[in-house]
Amino acid sequence: MLFALIKWYARFCIHIYCRKIVINKPEVLLQKGPLLFAANHPNSFLDGIILTTLFREPVFSLARGDAFKNKTANKLLRWLHLLPVYRTSEGVENLSHNYTTFASCKKAFEENGVVLIFSEGRCINEWHLRQLKKGTARLAISSWQQGIPLKVIPLGFNYSSFRSFGKVVHLNFGEVLPASTIQQQGTEGKQLLLFNELAQKQLKELVYEINPADTKKRKKIFSVRTSFLKIMVLAWPAAVGYIVHLPIYFIIKKITDIYFDNDHYDSVLTSLLVLCYPLYMALLAIITAHFFGGIAALILVVCMPFSAWSWVQVKSTFKL
Repeated sequence: MLFALIKWYARFCIHIYCRKIVINKPEVLLQKGPLLFAANHPNSFLDGIILTTLFREPVFSLARGDAFKNKTANKLLRWLHLLPVYRTSEGVENLSHNYTTFASCKKAFEENGVVLIFSEGRCINEWHLRQLKKGTARLAISSWQQGIPLKVIPLGFNYSSFRSFGKVVHLNFGEVLPASTIQQQGTEGKQLLLFNELAQKQLKELVYEINPADTKKRKKIFSVRTSFLKIMVLAWPAAVGYIVHLPIYFIIKKITDIYFDNDHYDSVLTSLLVLCYPLYMALLAIITAHFFGGIAALILVVCMPFSAWSWVQVKSTFKL
């Protein structure tokens, strides 16, 4: 119950933070498992958050193993359906733990679960698809060998920006990879190569290739038409939203600028805003109730999210 409530709140916040989320095949979000999404990884754990909030079924997402070192963090992350995956850079001695993670994934598959894995292996803020690692192929092939009717679908995450709120997000789902064709290859090595070849081919069509300096192409791809009437209607609530939310955004942005000026910037900024927003609303409600009464505080709480959404819609019309 608590997880469902957190998921609903996160979905609510994501739809405010992002101006628009475009999905090429919305019907995929209604599918049940066993299902494995083989995705690119441009925006740290925000990739997983977005898919989890949109998908009807619970989604298990693989995350970098060093985040699980602390016992409390380990329990919390696993409760949030995150599973650790270790790379050589995080210590060769930890690689054996990946077998345990793969076993957890297979258990989820056996219970018709959904798993998201980032096939590039690491996060880089870029509009570019890198070569896929073999981990996704190994998980899928070993699952098929155990008789699990696993479907593998390539998924491309595309963002209009990695540094600002009000972004447009495109989720592009591919076609189910042909399990029988891959399994017909003579050796496991050949199966791994064909799996990655087919996944890479689809992902090249699903992940946008954009030079960071080519802002014109980026604006063209992620442009969203907004009517002049909509802008005029939202102008006043947008102005209120800007003023009301400026303090919390300014403080959290400064913290993120100082401590997370890397490829995790956007995910950290979003997460801190989502976590701190209820506290900020409660603080403003208490202050408003003290000076203007309870009714005014209630109106403030109801109108704050709408004013934030209005500002995102108006602000993003003029800047990508």
